[in-house]
Amino acid sequence: MKHSPRLWTVLSCSLLVASLGAGATACGSGDNPLSARPVDAGEQVAFNQTAGSRPVDPNRPLEITARNKGSRITDVTVVDTHGRRLAGELSAKGDRWHSTVPMAAGVRYTVTVSTEDQRGTPGRRTMAFDTTPSKGVLKVEFGPEEGKYGVGQPLTADLNEPVKDKAARAVVERGLVVDAPDGVEGAWHWVDDKKLHYRPKEYWPANTTVSVRSNLEGIRITDDLHGAAAKPLKLEIGDRVEVTTDASAHWLTFKRNGEVINSIPVTTGKPGFSTRNGIKVVLGKQYYVQMRGDTVGIGGSEYYNLPVYYATRVTWSGEYVHAAPWSIGSHGYANVSHGCTGMSTGNAAWFYENITEGDIVQVINSIGDDMDIFGNGFGDWNMDWKDWREGSALLKGTREGRSHIDQARLRPTV
Repeated sequence: MKHSPRLWTVLSCSLLVASLGAGATACGSGDNPLSARPVDAGEQVAFNQTAGSRPVDPNRPLEITARNKGSRITDVTVVDTHGRRLAGELSAKGDRWHSTVPMAAGVRYTVTVSTEDQRGTPGRRTMAFDTTPSKGVLKVEFGPEEGKYGVGQPLTADLNEPVKDKAARAVVERGLVVDAPDGVEGAWHWVDDKKLHYRPKEYWPANTTVSVRSNLEGIRITDDLHGAAAKPLKLEIGDRVEVTTDASAHWLTFKRNGEVINSIPVTTGKPGFSTRNGIKVVLGKQYYVQMRGDTVGIGGSEYYNLPVYYATRVTWSGEYVHAAPWSIGSHGYANVSHGCTGMSTGNAAWFYENITEGDIVQVINSIGDDMDIFGNGFGDWNMDWKDWREGSALLKGTREGRSHIDQARLRPTV
C-alpha cells in the first residue's frame, strides 16, 4: 500500500521521538562518563620526576606516560613559579608526553595531567617538583637609569658573562622583553659578547613610555649558565627634540616636535680638531666643567685650561655643546674650537635648560670624521636599519660591533 507524504512525515517524526526517548533512557546524564567530575588519575599515569623529592636536574626532560591499557593522556600543562609554561609534545596515541625545551633552574614546576579511560571517564593528576639552581648565572643590568629621556635614547643590556654562541644569544634576546607603543618596530643589536643595545627603526614616539624586563630567570642559556633575576626598567620619553649644527654655516637649529624654536650662531672644531659629523645622543649635562688640553693630549700652543659653563655632553671623548664667551667674535662666522660646539653664555644657558638626556644632536657639513657607532657615546642612529638588524641573533645573523673605548679620549675638549 502506498503511504501519502503526510503519513510518512507523521511516521518519521514518531520514529524519531521514539528513538530519542530510547536514547535518553539508555544514556541518561547520570550514566555519561563525560559528565562526571575527573577522577584521581594517579594510577593511570607515571612521571619520571617524583613529587616532594630532592630537586631535579633541569636539563633532564620531563616525561609522563600512561600506565594502563586503554587509558590515554588528553592534556598536559606544566607551569613554573613565574607562570611560564613548559613546551611539550603529546604522542598521537596519548600514551606519552615529553618536554621539548629545557626546564628552568631553581624554580618549582606544577604539572597538571588530564586523562580518560576506556569508557571515556575523565581523570586528572597534579604534582609539583623543584629544579636545582644553576651554578653559573647570567645577570642582566638594563640602562640607562630610570627617568625621563629624549626620543633618541637607546636601551642597553649589560651581561656579567660573555655569550658568544648564536643559539645562546637568541635565547637571551627572547628573554629581554621591550614594551613599546603599538606599531613601533625595534631590535636588539649585539655590541659585543657582553653588551646589547636596543633601538626602534625610527626615533621613539614623543611623550610615551618604554619599558624593558627580563624573562630569563632560571632559563638555560648554555649547559653551565642559566638566567638570573633582573630589575626591570621604565623610561618616560619626552618631546621630540632635534638639534642640527651646520658646521660650514656656523649655525645651530633647535627643533621641538617638528617646529624650529631657536637658531643660534656657533663655532665648531677648527682644522685638525674638526667636530665629528653624525647623529649623537645627549649623554648628560654639567653646569661647570674645568677643561684642560692635556687630558686629551693637547699641549704646546694649543693647550688650554678653562672654566666652562652650561656644558651638554654628546661623546665620552669630551665633545660638548657649551658656553664659549672667549670666542664670541667667531660665532656664526668661523670654526675655532678644539671640537666642541661653542656659543654665547646666554644662548648656552637657554640650550642647557631646554635640552635633556636622550635628545638628538646632529652635526652636518663638518670636515671631521664620522661619529663612532659604539664606544664613544650613542652613535646608534648612524647605522642604517638593515645593518642594525644584522646585529640581532633572532633576525638576520650577528655582526660584531665596536665596543672598545679609548681611555685616553675620555676627557673634555673645547
